[in-house]
Amino acid sequence: MKEKSREEQRSGFFGDFGGRIVPEDLASALEELKEGFEEIKDNKEFRDELAILFKDYVGKPSPLYFAKNLTKEVGGAKIYLKREDLNHTGAHKINNCIGQALLARKMGKKRIIAETGAGQHGVATATACALFDMDCEIFMGEVDTKRQELNVFRMELLGANVNAVSAGDGTLKDAVDEALKDFVTNVDTTFYMLGSAVGPDPYPTMVKEFQSIIGKEARMQILEKENKLPDYIVACVGGGSNAIGLFAPFVDDKEVNILGIEPGGKGDKPGQNAAPLTFGKPGELHGFKSYVLYDENDEISHTHSIAAGLDYPGVGPEHGYLKDSGRAKYTTASDQEALDAFHLLSEKEGIIPALESAHAVAGGMKIAKDLNEDQIVIINLSGRGDKEM
Repeated sequence: MKEKSREEQRSGFFGDFGGRIVPEDLASALEELKEGFEEIKDNKEFRDELAILFKDYVGKPSPLYFAKNLTKEVGGAKIYLKREDLNHTGAHKINNCIGQALLARKMGKKRIIAETGAGQHGVATATACALFDMDCEIFMGEVDTKRQELNVFRMELLGANVNAVSAGDGTLKDAVDEALKDFVTNVDTTFYMLGSAVGPDPYPTMVKEFQSIIGKEARMQILEKENKLPDYIVACVGGGSNAIGLFAPFVDDKEVNILGIEPGGKGDKPGQNAAPLTFGKPGELHGFKSYVLYDENDEISHTHSIAAGLDYPGVGPEHGYLKDSGRAKYTTASDQEALDAFHLLSEKEGIIPALESAHAVAGGMKIAKDLNEDQIVIINLSGRGDKEM
């Protein structure tokens, strides 16, 4: 057997983070997935079909909106909102799901499974499955099915079977656990449509590829509107797919500061937050290495966030790399700060954000306040707040 090169051995890593820490039977399925992805991602026919669906079905490009009332209220830099909340299904999640559904079809997979926290990835997955006539199985923490009940109704209406997971805390981590168990059991017939930039290789790279449409659009739009790049780009970070989607096309623009906002929850002690880049340390979770939250017994910590989609003890491996390399900074917004931003944006701009996105709004406002009026902050409004009502 030919020995793998050092570069091949490091495939799927971002610095020291990432990889594929999984059982052998799952490793072969992931290798098949990676080969399928590599084969189609630069294929013209695939890219053309994806572009048409983004335009005519998802509704892209999403607008880049100058929030003049919020800018006036905060003082300081101009605040622009990247309106991913205006996508079909109400969040950025649909970008990834359409891309992965096309890949699943190419690979001949008709049964799709997915995990979901806030329900937006579940809704987007169920939507893509309805569009492509695929069977859909969603795993969602029991706690999240109650606090995001509207999205459960939407998934079921779209034809998905929603499995409430009562194990553990009944939140996103536990939904991922159950989805992975299903995938291992049914690996020959099933495509796992992972919703964030986490998990074993190739998921972080694949999700970034489909979500990078956010940053590509924002980059072109701000150059068109302001004839210069922004001073800051800001996004909330749970698993980190909306954030890496915004950040990736700006990474080489050294004059652009990159800021991720984690859920600070109710405090800095284990179980009070879901901010591994702020309070965690390197470790392994769900088949990959990244920053992970641990408790005083060095077990994976319970987490808390008012936003179900951010309630996860790990983070995408590329965010760990961006933090350690110094290219991006990460800080937190508390539950209360997110709620305050949620209300302020609603009242000042007539835009009700998802609670996940409200964390980014809180962090973006804090930065904008300390800048001058010639500077620019882009905040990724990753989803809308219908589900929070």
